[in-house]
This record gives sequence, structure tokens and C-alpha cells, in this order.
Amino acid sequence: MPGRHVCRLKMYGAQRLPSGSFEPAALSRVTSAMSGKFFLDTNLLVYAIDPTEPVKQAVAQKWIASAHQSGDGCLSYQVVHEWFNVVLRKAAVPLSAEQAASIYRTLIEPLWHVQSSRELVDTAIDLYQHDSLSWWDSLIVSAAIQGGCNRLLSEDLQNGRKVRGVKITNPFRNVFSRAQ
Repeated sequence: MPGRHVCRLKMYGAQRLPSGSFEPAALSRVTSAMSGKFFLDTNLLVYAIDPTEPVKQAVAQKWIASAHQSGDGCLSYQVVHEWFNVVLRKAAVPLSAEQAASIYRTLIEPLWHVQSSRELVDTAIDLYQHDSLSWWDSLIVSAAIQGGCNRLLSEDLQNGRKVRGVKITNPFRNVFSRAQ
């Protein structure tokens, strides 16, 4: 997706995530305190396998673990394709197709609940026209709506904004305010 992601990925010896990274005990108060369905934007999936951003990696892994454990996590066709584009082409050290496929099957495919559809595109058009969102962001918000999510996790959209019942949350926001 043109212009939406600035790739900071530098995957040194990229490999499958350690099995211990997704144990339920690793869940923080933040993820367990949130209820309802939530939508994962591409950046969480990218950071989950990016060892050069260890703090963001840990946060992303906790959200993905929560998504798998609770069954409340959701992502879309667009997110899947953006993730593949980033890890296969834009990364400083791209994953092999075999590595990407393995991660996809284990971590991403089980969360893929929203397909491209006419209804999704129609909602995205309406969001674009009436809610001051870019086209690509309109598609992401539309997918969150179609997935029945009440929260969209993304560092790319305005934290705290509510769009048609979906609250946008930057999962990395508090990480940096505590570190400074």
C-alpha cells in the first residue's frame, strides 16, 4: 500500500517467533483489561517479528497473544497483504517466502476474519467522503466495522478518535511516555 507505512524493519536473522513469546502469562493488564473485539493493523504484525524494536515487539506480541487466546482479535485481507509486502520486500533483511508463510499460517491466518467485499468498499467510500480519512485508512476502519470490532489498534491513526463506534488506540503510546 503506497505511502502508508514507513518501514523501519531491520530483521537480523529473521526467524519464527520463540514459542514462549505467546504464552498467556505474558499478557499485561492493558490487553486483559480491554473487552470486546479488536482489530489489529499491519504495524502490530510487523513489530511482532522485528527484533530491532524490542519494546514495540513485546507490546505487539502481547496483543497478538491476547487475540489468539481470547478469540477477539481480527484482521483483514488488506492487513494480510500489507504485511506480506513489508516482510518480503520492504524489510532491510526480507523474510524468505518460506519464513513468511510459516509465520502467516501460525500467527496471522487464524485472525483473518474480514474479506474484501462490496459492502466493505461501500463503507470505506462513505468513510472517505464523510470522516476525513485517507483511502487506505478508510479501508482499515471499514474492515474493523465489518469485523464487529469496537477498537482498532494502530500507531498510524489518531489515538483516541472514535469513528462510527470504533475507537482508535495506539498500543505503543504509553510505552514511550513511560520510557521518557
